[in-house]
Amino acid sequence: MKFLKKSLRLIGIFLLLLCIGYGGIFAYAKLSSKLSINSANQIYLYDNEDQLYIGTNDEWIGIDEMSDYIIEATIATEDKNFYKHQGFDILRIGKALLINITHGKTLQGASTITQQYAKNLFLDFDKTWYRKIEEALLTVRLEAHYSKDEILEGYLNTINYGGIFGIENASKYYFNKSAKDLTLAEASILAGIPKSPSNYSPIANPENAKKRQNIILQAMVNNKYITAEEKNEAYETELVYYGKKENENVPTLMYYQDAVMRELKEIKTIPSSFLETGGLKIYTNLDMDAQIDLDQSISKNLESKEDLQVASVMMDPNTGEILALAGGRDYNKSQFNRVTNSKRQVGSTMKPFLYYTALENGFTASTTFTSEKTTFTFSENKTYTPQNYAETYGNKPISMAAAIAYSDNIYAVKTHLFLGEDNLVEFASRIGISSNLNPIPSLALGTEEINILEMMKAYATFANEGYKIEPHFIKKVEDMNGNVLYEYKEKKENILNKSTVYILNELLANSASKEFIDYNYPTCIGIAPKMTKTYAIKTGTTNTDHLIFGYNKDVILGMWVGYDDNAETEVSDGNLMKNAWIDTMESYLKEKENNWYQTPSNVVGVLVDPISGKPVSTDSAHKKIFYYIKGTQPLSDDNDLEAAFHEMNEEKKGDSDPVS
Repeated sequence: MKFLKKSLRLIGIFLLLLCIGYGGIFAYAKLSSKLSINSANQIYLYDNEDQLYIGTNDEWIGIDEMSDYIIEATIATEDKNFYKHQGFDILRIGKALLINITHGKTLQGASTITQQYAKNLFLDFDKTWYRKIEEALLTVRLEAHYSKDEILEGYLNTINYGGIFGIENASKYYFNKSAKDLTLAEASILAGIPKSPSNYSPIANPENAKKRQNIILQAMVNNKYITAEEKNEAYETELVYYGKKENENVPTLMYYQDAVMRELKEIKTIPSSFLETGGLKIYTNLDMDAQIDLDQSISKNLESKEDLQVASVMMDPNTGEILALAGGRDYNKSQFNRVTNSKRQVGSTMKPFLYYTALENGFTASTTFTSEKTTFTFSENKTYTPQNYAETYGNKPISMAAAIAYSDNIYAVKTHLFLGEDNLVEFASRIGISSNLNPIPSLALGTEEINILEMMKAYATFANEGYKIEPHFIKKVEDMNGNVLYEYKEKKENILNKSTVYILNELLANSASKEFIDYNYPTCIGIAPKMTKTYAIKTGTTNTDHLIFGYNKDVILGMWVGYDDNAETEVSDGNLMKNAWIDTMESYLKEKENNWYQTPSNVVGVLVDPISGKPVSTDSAHKKIFYYIKGTQPLSDDNDLEAAFHEMNEEKKGDSDPVS
């Protein structure tokens, strides 16, 4: 009881001081210049052809053009005393403080519509004290210079309705009608979205949206806007959602917009307040044709698996310009962007990093290890027994080329241990992997979690013949007067040997090569009939993930499929992904020539048996051209490292290093 009395006394003093301070600040704000807010918070996004494809609140309408229902539903839910306070609801603040202090945690907020509108006029929602003070001062200035109707109009024209900004845009998107024609049932659904757009979107989460609608309607009853009978009738009304925009109906397009806004917030030269810019014009790297190709390929190939999710990125490997992105299958159903916000195990897509390191350290396309079931023993009798897919082993020495084509795990782990686990960690960091990787035996098989954009950056160094680039969405940002606030400056650094990269790219192109059909099949042989171009490709599989990265000189496309709850995937899921990948690539490149890499002058091709890697004659039934740095090509049977591998591990037994 004493604690409660003390808390009430402190809250009373705090509120009194707040009122006194507010009076002085309000008087100062009244004398300051009037803010121009009608054009603020506008964001226009342009594609790589400078065509406008998204305007966040280009449908600004007056409050008299809005249905009374949306106005009443918003006030009843967000700020029932909106027309009574001067920007801050003092009694509501006191009540919230008391509840939060009593329970020892934040259970209630007291933000008014004016405060929320002030927050919407900033580019990001930093929770620093400095930003909170800025928002508070802006709240006072809004109340000092604008009528309540004008503030409410601005708020409803800028609020986020699930990636759709402004009430007119939202009305047209969800119900294909103007905001002035919204019914009570429709308005109460829309008014519920802003509290948590990803949770209360009626398209993404209809059950949650319906529960939220009931709360909205009850608040309207409590505030005497509607009767209980009207509430029940509205709640029982069955609504049909339109879910389309006037531009291309591409369900994945909004993921690209989210990624753009995420990058925008990281650019230091952009003012944080829209009041300083009047809005922004953002010129992006979006290739609308590529986005449509990606969207349609995903939709067509994944149609049979309703819950199977996707993350995919298409990029120009020479510049780092991200041309298309799918952070999921349908933004209407899930706003979680799996490209920017998640990490997954990458499986065997880690192996090209390992094999480039091997080529740097004396391995060649013909270097062999025996593909056989192997248990690796470490200190304290710890063991590691990797397995090949479907327990398929050659039980004989196989070339590096064959190991890549089959994605042989035994070969990969032997290579990893032969070189030393730290080498792979260091190389991954060199080519742009920023995630923390542990130097463990299974790293070669991709057991660590990495973001897909990191993988795209790393693979780009192979696709562009050795240059480290920076993946990016934005080319340029201007204010509403055309002043350039930001322009991307190319960052390109040569970090890999062009000749070695060429050899690796040729090895990765064997993933769909029929010459490797033997005791096993190349990992991408199933999509080979669809290929009209040459691609370097690597797939990866874990119990819960399927990935593919592939490229030529023009474009690189990465894709992941799996389940958000980490449920185990099936073989068929990986096949669906591969078909989505090749359909996207072939559609995007259909008008382009087969742009493969020129053989460097210090690289030679030798006709060899693809499995053993040994030279053969032109009349051999099994032959394939492998590429080598001049002087390293096979001239005799000198490429088998198995004996050296065993000898090395025997010598290191006493040091508790791994042995086979």
